[in-house]
Amino acid sequence: MAIISGIMVPHPPLIVPAVGRGQELLIRDTVQAYHEAPLLVAQSRPETIVMLSPHAVMYGDYFHISPGRGARGDFGQFLAPQEAVEVEYDRELVKELRSLADEADFPMGTEGERDRTLDHGTMVPLFFVNQHYRDYRLVRIGGSGLPFADHYKAGQLIEKAVSRLGRRVVIIASGDLSHKLKGDGPYGYSAQGPEYDQRIMEIMGNARFGQLLEFKEEFCEKAGECGHRSFTMMAGAMDGMAVESRRLTYQGPFGVGYGICTFMVKGKDKSRHFLKEYEAAEQERCRQMQDGEDAYVSLARRSLEYYVRTRRMISLDTVKDELPEEMLDTRAGTFVSIHKNGALRGCIGTIGPVCRNMAEEIIQNAVSAGIHDPRFPSVMEEELCRLVYSVDVLGETQPISGMEELDVKHYGVIVTKGQRRGLLLPNLDGVDTVEEQLEIAKQKAGIDADDMDVRLERFQVIRHGDKG
Repeated sequence: MAIISGIMVPHPPLIVPAVGRGQELLIRDTVQAYHEAPLLVAQSRPETIVMLSPHAVMYGDYFHISPGRGARGDFGQFLAPQEAVEVEYDRELVKELRSLADEADFPMGTEGERDRTLDHGTMVPLFFVNQHYRDYRLVRIGGSGLPFADHYKAGQLIEKAVSRLGRRVVIIASGDLSHKLKGDGPYGYSAQGPEYDQRIMEIMGNARFGQLLEFKEEFCEKAGECGHRSFTMMAGAMDGMAVESRRLTYQGPFGVGYGICTFMVKGKDKSRHFLKEYEAAEQERCRQMQDGEDAYVSLARRSLEYYVRTRRMISLDTVKDELPEEMLDTRAGTFVSIHKNGALRGCIGTIGPVCRNMAEEIIQNAVSAGIHDPRFPSVMEEELCRLVYSVDVLGETQPISGMEELDVKHYGVIVTKGQRRGLLLPNLDGVDTVEEQLEIAKQKAGIDADDMDVRLERFQVIRHGDKG
């Protein structure tokens, strides 16, 4: 046997009557669907339920599987301690998953558990499942900060482990949609919120799982979504399978999107190997992008790729014949920014020139951005083909008397107080006001945001390339 079916469900605690105390009536359609979806679980009669929860233990670079014999949790934090859920874990399936992850050198395992208690992203779905079916064991897996493609791969590992053991398994992808649907909601409003929910319900309602991989992480962050990683892992577990999907309901009355869909596996389908399609499209996109890079961006890419593969700096003598004279004859501060899947992967630069020319400046900063940015792990060789580079050449700095002389789209800013100095480039996504620009620059310098006794400078840049 293998994956039999799956359900996509939200996890608002108030949907549990003892927690909601009447508020659940405001999402009556969701409550009704939440009784219907677990019927699919009961009809499938699984030996094991694999629970994918965004509120389980989560690491930036690792998929955590809950270890041990089992776990318990209750809704005490939501003032209903009498409502509890207790589960037994499928230790054999967990062991098989760990073994496959080790074989594939994939970052998944049972290390690093911080809290054995069941999270509400797990308990809410099981509260309803248990009303219809209890003859199962559980595997609980959290998401990670890794790219969506890696979550799809995690799902593929789940399916492989299930198939090896011959388990009958149902996947539950627990996750709310956007938390930013309304201005008076708990998280405010973002234009990306309703857009995310509309797209997700269309995708999941029609089982077009490949499109989950196309979302930019930055867009998802602005949308305030909760369940994308769970949904993508479930999609990976159904890779290459024919799926019959049903959209049961969607509501968002509290400013948070709640969507419920069900998925029945109907056999194999060679046309639904979505990760292969995505990776082929990404390789072609990267090839076209690299073909269009100018000398500045190309040098940044070649410098980091050479270092990652050889652990040596590229020699300027080997590339100078391919560079324009201005890069060899001019000195300037430069910043190299690296993005992956639309998210920042590294950014290091120099306010003023420290090397003999711009070419050497770019070489040094490209390697530093990929290897030494303290906010990120060093770039690995398997990432190189997915990286997008931009190079900012800084113009001369100009002292200014106040923030009214700044413009976030046209000027970068340098904030100085004593020996502390912070810089922020212009025209950055997510930085829309001068106030935000100054706050971030001060933060980078270690200066209090309310401290107005600072020296301000502005500068312009020539930007080569752009983030992907």
